[in-house]
Amino acid sequence: MTEADPTSTPRRHWLADWRVWLGVAITVACLWYVARGVPLAAVGAAFARADIWLLVGVSVPAHVAGIYVRALRWRHLTNPIAPMTRGLLYRAQSIGFLVNNIVPLRMGELVRAWFLARESKARGAAVLGTIVLERALDIVSVLLMAGVSVAILGATAGDGELARGARLMLVGALVPVAGIAALRFAPDTVLAVVGWVTRPLPDRVSEFLGGNLERFTQGLGAISGGAHLFWIALHSVVIWLVLGVMPMVGGIVAFEIDLGGPGRLLMTSWLLLAAVGVAVAIPSAPGFFGTYQFAFVAVLEPLGVDRPTCLALGLLVWFVFWCSFTFQGLIVMRLGGTSFAELTAASGKDPSPDRR
Repeated sequence: MTEADPTSTPRRHWLADWRVWLGVAITVACLWYVARGVPLAAVGAAFARADIWLLVGVSVPAHVAGIYVRALRWRHLTNPIAPMTRGLLYRAQSIGFLVNNIVPLRMGELVRAWFLARESKARGAAVLGTIVLERALDIVSVLLMAGVSVAILGATAGDGELARGARLMLVGALVPVAGIAALRFAPDTVLAVVGWVTRPLPDRVSEFLGGNLERFTQGLGAISGGAHLFWIALHSVVIWLVLGVMPMVGGIVAFEIDLGGPGRLLMTSWLLLAAVGVAVAIPSAPGFFGTYQFAFVAVLEPLGVDRPTCLALGLLVWFVFWCSFTFQGLIVMRLGGTSFAELTAASGKDPSPDRR
């Protein structure tokens, strides 16, 4: 009997999963919205006047460094579980981004949890909890960055609506912070309340929510103050306010878009990055295609940038991002002796069971 293809089960599962088709539908809807009525010749003209090498020269180093700094931050999140080397965490991060760019349903998060648990012999549930915590930190960072950017842009433009929107974003950023604090200092109480609230829901839904919350609580061992908390905060600042925004600044400059000075350029780039951060959380096709471009149009068009330029900029910045992360992941995968078949097979597994 021949051995079954390890990728066959996950692929059938993906095709039968309604979330995959929802992501495809959202991608198609976003592309239709951003491209409707836009002449291809105008998009081509925007591409022609862009300094592509400037964008590549700024973006690729930022993307590579961004994965490494994410690995440094992850090290402080995983430290309560087991000591992890920077190299191992970097490889897991790279492989996770690779899978996210190629496989649907953001399976890269599960794959990097599986990969790290396999390579380090750490407990899978605890590793997955650190990833959930990492995502919460990113949500807080995105909301804070968007709120501050909108507040400053609104103040300089005299726009009261923007200022009110900024206050809502800043309040929204405090909600996950409060939730993290409650889980850190009173986890049993929070889990009991969530269990009571979700009791009327189907068993599968309540078990899913309760299980993820327990994993998240396990990952909160890193939030214990001291040096770990300082480095987690510092790395988050570097990831979002420095390295993450560099491709946005590079793209706007490469397309010769005048936003009214360096200050507004930086604030707009932060707001654009925050919008991309929200957009890539929406279900979409692999690699965040469609939602990524939607974010560019949603932010830049109200600031006076014509839609063909918004679309061209969104396509080019996305393409450099996709290539940078995908090829980096492929190189790490090949050097580490891991096959893509293993990764796609792992995307259909539950990484949460304990591994010793």
